[in-house]
Formats: sequence, C-alpha cells, structure tokens
Amino acid sequence: MTGRPQLHLTQSGEHPEALTIAPAPNATAGNGNTAPHCSCTDRQDTDIQPATEPMFYYFAYGSCMCPVDLQRTLGENTRDYVIGTARLEHYRLGFNRRSQHRDSGVLDIVADPTSHVEGVLYRLPWRLSDRLDEREEIPTRGYQRETITVSCRDRIYTSVRTYSVIDKLPRELAPNDWYFNVVLRGAVTCGLSEQYCWKLFEHMYSLQQQQAA
Repeated sequence: MTGRPQLHLTQSGEHPEALTIAPAPNATAGNGNTAPHCSCTDRQDTDIQPATEPMFYYFAYGSCMCPVDLQRTLGENTRDYVIGTARLEHYRLGFNRRSQHRDSGVLDIVADPTSHVEGVLYRLPWRLSDRLDEREEIPTRGYQRETITVSCRDRIYTSVRTYSVIDKLPRELAPNDWYFNVVLRGAVTCGLSEQYCWKLFEHMYSLQQQQAA
C-alpha cells in the first residue's frame, strides 16, 4: 500500500492502562460521539473465577472485541468475562453487511482455508445470551449463530459461539470512522498481534479510500 498511514498509539490520561488510537482522519462518528475507551489484557487462569451459573464461550472479532462497547449492550462490566485473545483458523474478515443502526459497513467472517481471524474470547453468563443475539440482529435475520473452535493461550476451546452475516453484500462496504475506531481500539488494547492489527487497519483504510474515490 503506497503512502502507508500512521497508526498512533498514546496513553490515555483517563484510563492509564489503556491505549487510545487515532487511525482515521476523523475520530468521531457522524453524530459527534467519540469511540469508547477499551481496556483488557490476557488474564491468568487464576483470575478466571469458577462459574457459579451457566456460561457460554463467545468469540468476538468486530466491535464486540471492545468490552466497553459490548457493555453498552449487555449492561454489565464485560471486561470481567474476557478470557484472552484467540485465533480462529480457516476464516477471513469481510465487511459484508450494512448496519442500518450504525450507518456503516460492519464485519463478517467468511470461510477461507488460507486465512485466519484474531479476536477476543469471552466466557459469558447464559442469561446474557438473548441480549447478545439481539445485538447481532438474530431476530431480524441480520446474523446467524456459528459454532466454532478457537485457540487461546495454548488451549483449544470447542463449541464456541460467534456470528456470521446471512445475506452478504456482493462487495465489501467501508466502515464509518466510528466503527473503524471501535474495532481497531478493541484489537489493539486487547492484545491482538501487531501484524494482524496493521492488516485490519489497512483493510479498513483501503475500503474507506475506495469509497471516497
């Protein structure tokens, strides 16, 4: 990619443990809202408390990688449910859906034997399942549940839930600046690999440049 844009990482005064990211020229959405600050890191096994209620594993690869953004939907501090960064083999990312709510292209996963997707693995209480389905537009058939296997911290997790777009667009649609920042902030602050973060950054940036041309 010619003229590679700069990815700025700075410490946040409000959240010293977090990173703030300014990947796009405009870091605000059309409604003037700034992207939320995220903070999560891989946790030690001893930090993950034994389940006292039914739980399920959830692999997030888009805006839900950001615990702060996910918390807006689920109504709880979802950072407490983060297990760590995870890897899904034989899939790739694509912006294959227009979100009417966000007025933006949004992420999807597509089977691809030559690629992989990095994301965040959560262990969520089952009582939050319906709220997560609503966020992913299950009732209106925006996304559908997928059951996958991911690796996280040298361990294999099976029967993990994620979501994929049902009616995929014929070509990818660029994310708006708000979604761009939420996704990238979640990726960086939750510890996805630097190479993957750059790949994600350049994919989104390239789509925005194509749309603006």
